[in-house]
Amino acid sequence: MKIETSTSLTTEIVAWLNHEIESGKLVAGQKLPSEKQLGEQFSVSRSVVREAVAQLKSEGIVNSQQGRGVFVNERGTRQSFRLNMADLEDTEGLTQIIELLATLEAGAARYAAIRRTPADLKKIKQALVGMEYAIISDRLGDEEDYAFHQAIVDSTKNTHFLQLNEYIEQHVRRLIRRARSNTVNRFTNLVQAVQAEHKAIFDAIEAKDPDRAGLAAETHLRNAAKRLSK
Repeated sequence: MKIETSTSLTTEIVAWLNHEIESGKLVAGQKLPSEKQLGEQFSVSRSVVREAVAQLKSEGIVNSQQGRGVFVNERGTRQSFRLNMADLEDTEGLTQIIELLATLEAGAARYAAIRRTPADLKKIKQALVGMEYAIISDRLGDEEDYAFHQAIVDSTKNTHFLQLNEYIEQHVRRLIRRARSNTVNRFTNLVQAVQAEHKAIFDAIEAKDPDRAGLAAETHLRNAAKRLSK
């Protein structure tokens, strides 16, 4: 089964595994095919397979057992909250997801400004500097971007923020990457503006100003949505 586009690499594997589970071909307690088997079946790298499996784990559909593999969970243990991936291609649905992301990012930034430690601030700054080097080196810098936002969520010291962020990151990561890619590839004049948005968030967290941090984070997400639409 050959996957045609990069944006469908993960979602097609997830859809296939979900179908196998829902149809009863893979039952509770049964081991999933190995990364190698899935990689060969879909003609993708193991990293793509791992991302698909991570998405299923974030939904509680499967679980990893050290040294044994990945197994299907009992239906009753699965999470009820799920994002509809079709919403990413629908204007109204996308708007609602952006609202959720903006609320999460703003809340995380506010609590990070209140609770961050010097070590937390150092991690956020390292990611910020990493993005700056990526810009200079003409790289996308999406991994550095992820590290920046993850460091902010870590600084909240709130387990539920961390868990919700992990779920959203697995499901909407390609959305954020698309927005960043749009900016780098088509609107190079906006790259520094994006970096300025990141710096505004950092400066507010460094100053321990929760209101300014929340506003800066929300502004960044809403601007990212505009760049995505372009």
